[in-house]
Amino acid sequence: MEDRYEQDEIYSQRIKAGKRTYFFDVKATRGQDYYLTITESKRRLRDDDTFSYEKHKIFLYKEDFLKFADALQDAIDYVRQELLSPEEVADLDRPRPEFNEVDRTPRPDFNDPNRYEGPDYTPEAY
Repeated sequence: MEDRYEQDEIYSQRIKAGKRTYFFDVKATRGQDYYLTITESKRRLRDDDTFSYEKHKIFLYKEDFLKFADALQDAIDYVRQELLSPEEVADLDRPRPEFNEVDRTPRPDFNDPNRYEGPDYTPEAY
């Protein structure tokens, strides 16, 4: 059986959203079967005033990518068309900055051949 920590990570993107962080990681098995993991991480304050992270993870296999993307888009379209006000839709459609709003760094160019592929340093990880 394959060790889950020996899988090859090919691509990773982190999205910070308030107290939540989302990770999108493309990985490959030894047999070069590709899959995506989507992780939601929430920072929680414990009773002793220390922090912990609650994580929820979805494994999405390549044969399900299109079905998942279609269902996600259908759900987003439903919310936009049936549940949100025109003002809320306009807010969603506003242009987004071209930098990371947390640390004001440029968004990574994943096509850059000189891009660092190592892990990102984040103080909350230590």
